[in-house]
Amino acid sequence: MRVDHGVTNGTFSLDGHTFEVDNNVWVVGDDDTCVVIDAPHDVDGILGVVGGRRVTAILLTHAHDDHVRVAPQLAEATGAPVYLHPAEEPLWKLTHPDLPMPEPLADGQEIAGLRVLHTPGHSPGAVCFYAPELGCVFTGDTLFHGGPGATGRSFSDYDTIVKSIKERLFTLPSATVVHTGHGRDTLIASETV
Repeated sequence: MRVDHGVTNGTFSLDGHTFEVDNNVWVVGDDDTCVVIDAPHDVDGILGVVGGRRVTAILLTHAHDDHVRVAPQLAEATGAPVYLHPAEEPLWKLTHPDLPMPEPLADGQEIAGLRVLHTPGHSPGAVCFYAPELGCVFTGDTLFHGGPGATGRSFSDYDTIVKSIKERLFTLPSATVVHTGHGRDTLIASETV
């Protein structure tokens, strides 16, 4: 298994504000099959990282629009199911009001060698995907290089995100590489809250 990376750019909108953002796209798999983590702005950009492999799942760390905007189109293009934690329904409906919720993610669930860690705080159903064989964790917007993700918007809570990071992420091996939703990688050992 390996990790491939790309970046797409677009906007993030919530609470009446819109911001330009660059989003990391993470693809985990081998030469034949893979999973995609988050579906931000551009299906073609994501498929460029996939590189012709069969996508078996689209895993969403949370439902802010800059992480789920093209999930339905990516699912249509690849035939892969989309997965999201059920507590993200209010945010999913902001972006995709006429679409049903994706397949549910549950804490502890394993998909393609990735273990789901429910890490609420940035949003109620935020999750991280831990890949023990690869020594890395995909944190979405829960943990960045430099600390916790933002909590100043609707559906977020600072105390909750700090608890999630301390109890779910800081218990991982200290050398675990943190692949974030935006910006550069870090290590579990390098971060504090």
